[in-house]
Amino acid sequence: MTNNRIKRVVVVGGGSAGWMAAAALATYLGKQTSVRLIESEEIGIVGVGEASVPHIRMFNGQMLGIDETEFVKRTQGTIKLGIQFQDWARIGDSYIHGFGVIGRSLGPLPFHQFWLKLFQSGRAAPIGEYSLQTVMAPQGKFVPGDRNSPPNSPLADIAYAYHFDAGLYARFLRELSEQRGVQRIEGKIVGVNQRADDGFVESVTMENGQVVDGELFIDCSGFRGLLIEQALKTGYEDWSHWLPCDSAMAVPSERIDPITPYTRATAREAGWQWRIPLQHRTGNGYVYSSKYIGDDEASATLLANLDGKPLADPRPLRFTPGMRKKCWNKNVVALGLASGFLEPLESTSIYMVQSGITRLLGLFPGSDFNPLLAERFNRESAFEYERVRDFLILHYHATERNDTPFWDYCRTMSVPDSLKEAMDLFRSDGRYFRNGEDFFALPSWVQVMLGQRIMPQSYHPIVDDMPEDKLVQYVEDMRATLAHAVAAMPTHQQWLDRYWKASAL
Repeated sequence: MTNNRIKRVVVVGGGSAGWMAAAALATYLGKQTSVRLIESEEIGIVGVGEASVPHIRMFNGQMLGIDETEFVKRTQGTIKLGIQFQDWARIGDSYIHGFGVIGRSLGPLPFHQFWLKLFQSGRAAPIGEYSLQTVMAPQGKFVPGDRNSPPNSPLADIAYAYHFDAGLYARFLRELSEQRGVQRIEGKIVGVNQRADDGFVESVTMENGQVVDGELFIDCSGFRGLLIEQALKTGYEDWSHWLPCDSAMAVPSERIDPITPYTRATAREAGWQWRIPLQHRTGNGYVYSSKYIGDDEASATLLANLDGKPLADPRPLRFTPGMRKKCWNKNVVALGLASGFLEPLESTSIYMVQSGITRLLGLFPGSDFNPLLAERFNRESAFEYERVRDFLILHYHATERNDTPFWDYCRTMSVPDSLKEAMDLFRSDGRYFRNGEDFFALPSWVQVMLGQRIMPQSYHPIVDDMPEDKLVQYVEDMRATLAHAVAAMPTHQQWLDRYWKASAL
């Protein structure tokens, strides 16, 4: 048998994306494959991705073996139970898209179908009172769960994610990567050298003349896509007609206590503002459409709506929502911003990198680069991007706002057929069917559609088979159980101070 193992991998670009890739590759490729990462301290990183989804706990803990307490302390981390959306469907509205499940399913039906019947007749509380995270979050409560609890206990498995400093995360991962054998090369790339016969990248040339060769190249060079786009001319699919925001202003502000265990996304005149609380500061930003508001006005709006004193001047960012036509082209695999950009509304940026890394490890090629592996990688990547895209579009399109030209456009724009079908089906009788391995599962779609005022006209007919008294008891018992469990929890601030308090920077 011929040994066609890839022995040289080069990661182009640092930041959290590059160092996540390097750490995972070094962990799983063993001593027979060298992993080198090229980055320049002169080239800045975007570094505003400070919120995550629960998948990061699996990536950090199970894939990389990172201790949770060390991670939180080293990155000035806090807990994220979900996202609070303010003023999205109407000015004055507020709801939380929480992680985890809604209630407890019964037979073939999800809990929200039983809730719908009572809510439509005015006999049930809002849906947020039936999900553990959406009860915990506004009360500022947190515990990480208790695996010794009975299986039916809401405390048995609590889904949560983190807010953290992306720059500190990259530094933490760099240390981990170098401990596991990754070689870091400092400097700027000034040339990309391709094989004459097939266009594969053979090596890159550094500003100091050094040539770094490799068999597989991971492009983590950010928006510019140094390898995937500038060298290979892969092409980009532009989704800005569905996701009209193309700019952002980002600024840190002073920490405000108590630290809330959720991200806040507040709709503004021409986009939305994020608020992400960390232990040492609060991250803020205004994501907006430059067609409807200028940079100066966006900056002023952001600064006027901070909870604490700004710690710097707002920093502008420009982007085009969409994805590369191929995330794997020849012997280059793009991750992070080099592969595409979906705005941070649901904190999916870091997840998409980690998902891409996991996909690459599963489809890792030999030196012959079987084209079927790249085709599968690209097909799965495109599916994931498109499903997340649809979920983000839902937030903008499902609105009753017509108070500004931006929101009027979002409300009346055409949407992908896949999203229209999901909205129409839910509006009829509250049904939602997960599309294959769609990252956002039923609870996410249900919470956001209800939060955006898509109220089903009816409910699943099987619900009527449950006797009325049992239906009322089933729904009310769930609300009372969650309320009782959360009342006994410590606050998020108490948990941080006692177990995960970070050192001052």
